[in-house]
Amino acid sequence: MNSVQISHITKSYGNVTAVRDISLSINSGELFALIGPDGAGKTTLFRMLTTLLLPDKGDATVCGLDMRKDWRQIRTISGYMPGRFSLYQDLSVEENLEFFATVFKTTIQENYDLIHDIYVQLEPFSKRRAGKLSGGMKQKLALCCALIHRPRVLFLDEPTTGVDPVSRKEFWDILSRIKEQNITIIVSTPYMDEASRCDRIALMRNGSCLRTDTPEQICASFPHKLWSLKGKELYQLLLDAREYPQTYSCHAFGDCHHFIFKEENDKADDLAAYLRMKGHEDVLIERLEPSVEDCFMDFGEDDQ
Repeated sequence: MNSVQISHITKSYGNVTAVRDISLSINSGELFALIGPDGAGKTTLFRMLTTLLLPDKGDATVCGLDMRKDWRQIRTISGYMPGRFSLYQDLSVEENLEFFATVFKTTIQENYDLIHDIYVQLEPFSKRRAGKLSGGMKQKLALCCALIHRPRVLFLDEPTTGVDPVSRKEFWDILSRIKEQNITIIVSTPYMDEASRCDRIALMRNGSCLRTDTPEQICASFPHKLWSLKGKELYQLLLDAREYPQTYSCHAFGDCHHFIFKEENDKADDLAAYLRMKGHEDVLIERLEPSVEDCFMDFGEDDQ
């Protein structure tokens, strides 16, 4: 059964099309991610699905409820955590949680089992004002407030942006446990490495959906042989590799570069000889398995 059904949704702001003819089906109980850089249209799509914006064209349903006609009901069955911390900064942790429970006509005790694993980390700071919390603790409090009424669908807009790597990992571990409660989770993120934690992902760019599938299937469909280039002078290595006549693409990835030949039968030995001629005596070239980020970058090459 589809928890969220999106059909040809389009939204523009003046001359800028933020969301361009997107259609998606998200299954009940699924952990689904919209992945793309800033400006891809993720937040605008979230605001339409949570009934904060109306689309210019197209329709969507959340748990069978129409986003135009049934917006009140959608708000009662949805949890929404916006990208920017939006809780009451002058209220304490405890007061924020009690307020949101009251808004949804429930109590903290009624659904405490759902937030217990998160709230125990907040309990030592229960009397502290929300505005004085660390980034990771603000994130956990916002998630508790979005869950306190036990929503059927949870929308999380870039929840791990601006938090440290340890908090990012903890947050995704928490989402995995929430998913076991049969809550549909839809999360947006600019971090490609978070794709592996999801059941399915949609890659987005410039308001369009490039591809929707499991992370494994997206990586398996990568149409090229991928190579890793390593050397001491990484920046100059990148420039010289891009000048090689048989280069299809070369991008910087951490401590190495990801390289693709124009033709499958092009040889790594020939590239190594060319780079040594350019002064890169220490260059190391190895085969590499593609990541979701490699696939996303390759879509960009196809668009050019």
